[in-house]
Amino acid sequence: MKSIIYLSVIIILLSACGEKKPATDNTDKAENTNIVTLTDAQLKNASILTGKIEQREISSVLKLNGKIDVPPQNMVSISVPLGGYLKSTKLLPGMHVNKGEAIAMIEDQQYIQLQQDYLTAKARIGYLENEYNRQKDLNQSKASSDKVFQQAEAEYRSQQVLISSLAEKLQLIGINVRTISASKISRSVNIYSPITGFVSKVNVNIGKYVSPTEVLFELVNPTDIHLALKVYEKDLDKLYVGQKLVAYTNNQPAKKHEAEILLIGRDLSADRNADVHCHFETYDKTLVPGTYMNAEVQVKNTKAYAIANEAIVQFEGKQYIYKVIGNRQFEMTEVNTGESENGFTEILLPTKTMTANAVFVTKGAYSLLMMMKNKAE
Repeated sequence: MKSIIYLSVIIILLSACGEKKPATDNTDKAENTNIVTLTDAQLKNASILTGKIEQREISSVLKLNGKIDVPPQNMVSISVPLGGYLKSTKLLPGMHVNKGEAIAMIEDQQYIQLQQDYLTAKARIGYLENEYNRQKDLNQSKASSDKVFQQAEAEYRSQQVLISSLAEKLQLIGINVRTISASKISRSVNIYSPITGFVSKVNVNIGKYVSPTEVLFELVNPTDIHLALKVYEKDLDKLYVGQKLVAYTNNQPAKKHEAEILLIGRDLSADRNADVHCHFETYDKTLVPGTYMNAEVQVKNTKAYAIANEAIVQFEGKQYIYKVIGNRQFEMTEVNTGESENGFTEILLPTKTMTANAVFVTKGAYSLLMMMKNKAE
């Protein structure tokens, strides 16, 4: 009897083990969610085309940034050599000025004193000249001593030096000595623009006293305005003088400004970058010094593995292409991409398998992605 019971237990245990085995097999054969298999009808409707990853010449775009700059010789700081009070000006930042145009008026009592000293010195020179000539004649005839003649000559020469120095001071502040007289003494002087350009800065207001060291205005000559780009050391060998580029501001990215590389700096900063100076093909008055700009430079063509743009799909922040792995069967493969040109995109670091005999979907990849997403849902 006991033998019969033991035999029954063994049969039951063996039966239980046999029932669990299929469940284990199902776990091992988990479905690959990166593979999609189409029916004949789906394949036809997706209009899928296939091809290989191939080598093509693709020119990359080097993106840089910098700002508008002006050479030192094209930026002028306006000051008053002798100081004074600003009486009038109409200048505003951005305003255009012409060379020789009066841009401000300064007044001060020292201008009156300077003109007075000049006219007084010039009035006395006539007497001193006559006295010098008279003493010269007397000395030649031995009618006066050498000492008296030398004193007359010294006074006359000193007066000439005084007149010359006062005349230079008047010229320095913009007063023409030929236009002043006892009845024409002015307490104010005009300041004239030394260049044709536009106003960059206005640092004063009417009524303010300005010293000789203060800058009233800053003017810019735009004829040589240029773009100074910051380029990292690793990218310097991609650039050359005469290379074309386009630049644009953050405010108007659609407005492109054509430029050409004029000079490539060779002094590296602490951040390992150098200045590259570019000249604009056409001057735009909206481009003012200090404006930050972005630039795009087409660098030399290089051989790269590439595939049609339509072959690449975006999914959950990553990029994929579909590899043909069988009849109506495709596998989604993650890739990293580089530059794009003429409808093709560079595939970075492709494996040998990808570039040998593998075939990929070149058209209809998005349809495959939609089918996979619908299947997952």
